[in-house]
Amino acid sequence: MRLLSSLVLLLMVASCSAQKAYEIGQIETPNGEILVWLHDETPNHKASFLQLAKDGYWDSLTFNRVIPDFVAQGGCPDTPEGFNDPEYLLEPEFSDKLLHDYGALGAGRDDNPGKLSARCQFYIVQNKDGEHRLDGDYTVFGKVIKGMDIVDAIVNVERDSIDEPLTPISLDVNIISLKKDELQKLYPDF
Repeated sequence: MRLLSSLVLLLMVASCSAQKAYEIGQIETPNGEILVWLHDETPNHKASFLQLAKDGYWDSLTFNRVIPDFVAQGGCPDTPEGFNDPEYLLEPEFSDKLLHDYGALGAGRDDNPGKLSARCQFYIVQNKDGEHRLDGDYTVFGKVIKGMDIVDAIVNVERDSIDEPLTPISLDVNIISLKKDELQKLYPDF
């Protein structure tokens, strides 16, 4: 009987420690840490973000466009010719459930007619009322679950006439793992 009780206890401990882990985007800046949930409804954008983060793609780049009551945008700088490297373009993944609410993580793009996303560029909606004029035109593929105070600070830095911060705000983008109970503390809607 004692052996059975020990075995049951061991199985309970093992099942608790084997709790599923979720991949979360971590954006470290000089201003602090931002954590982002990546939506399963946008599998190609999610996979792209995970791959670029794991490859260290953004780690030498900055938030290159910051506009109060609009967005903090980072990744690669806007270029006059747009984003024309097919390796860095993604088909849009629009969802009526994923809107440009405060804290939404979206994929940047130029004015291409196919609304193809630039894999290398992302933005975070900082307008507390959202930016719903962008719904259906730009792919929302995630949501900030920690650090909107950091985003609020980033968009309010001193910037030039093209909304680039005068002091660069560097990016260090990583993927971290959180267990369900840790995630629910940050993201109660999970």
